Amino acid sequence: MSRRVTLIPGDGIGPEVTVAATRIIEAAGADIEWEQVEAGIGVVAEYGKPLPDQVLESIKRNKVALKGPLTTIVAKGFASVNVELRKKLELYANLRPVKNVPGIQSRFKDVDLVVIRENTEDLYSGIEHIVAPGVTESMKIITHDASTNIARFAFDYARARKRKKITAVHKANIMKLSDGLFLECSQKVSEGYPEIEYQEIIVDNLAMQLVMNPHQFDILLLTNLYGDIVSDLCAGLVGGLGMVPGANIGKEYAVFEAVHGSAPDIAGKGLANPLAILFSSLLMLRYLEMEDIADRIRNAVHKVTLAGKVLTRDLGGTATTRQVADAIIAEL
Repeated sequence: MSRRVTLIPGDGIGPEVTVAATRIIEAAGADIEWEQVEAGIGVVAEYGKPLPDQVLESIKRNKVALKGPLTTIVAKGFASVNVELRKKLELYANLRPVKNVPGIQSRFKDVDLVVIRENTEDLYSGIEHIVAPGVTESMKIITHDASTNIARFAFDYARARKRKKITAVHKANIMKLSDGLFLECSQKVSEGYPEIEYQEIIVDNLAMQLVMNPHQFDILLLTNLYGDIVSDLCAGLVGGLGMVPGANIGKEYAVFEAVHGSAPDIAGKGLANPLAILFSSLLMLRYLEMEDIADRIRNAVHKVTLAGKVLTRDLGGTATTRQVADAIIAEL
């Protein structure tokens, strides 16, 4: 039975890398029907906003979406499309597995981390105002329900995948109420999972420890802002944002996305690395219980990267986006 999935190509290099990913998915035999909708900076002139209503309607119909990178419009009165999607679809969990890819040079070997980030509140609630001329105030919102939900997601994920340890990340030594509540909820949830080791670490210490010895960590559990920063740091351990996937998951809907930017400077030149959106699509396939197809694609990618002959410029090669996709399809 065919599964219908919303496809949002995105801005900049988005259409190029999403085409590469969908070609590979189809070549692997996934029975997916794509419903393409447009969002981002390119649709503002037509719809008056970067997130047209039909995008949300499509995702609500299909429950699952694959999204290319979208440009965040700065200081124009528009909210970030990514943040809007997370809020309106209640995509409370951001999942970013970080793992070395065979053949790709990176600072460390055998990294296998999972970053799980609360996705709906914290400073990203967007509640800010001018107190007086030259003085602004932003509200850091941490709630019992959101903290409990993300902690339970992390522990369920760990149990399902037989991961051994969860580290909650905080700054409760300074923000005793907000980060303190996050830790209180995480500690409470951990009691229901006695087989999983639970520990806590202050966020600045975590940053140092990650660049010294990332192998000491398994799953990192973070609030929204810390998770945003730490997930990019972790990507740098394995080759950069072009090598890691991302997923935004809620109780009803899920949006899978590349976490890198739209790179308008190289858009249309065939230089973009399609691996991040492809790895994100593997998370999507596993979410859809198409494990065998996801494994086949992963193995094909590893053969191509390990050979090292067909890589994009950011990975030290000269291949185009299309040539990388062709090489993976050939391995399939």
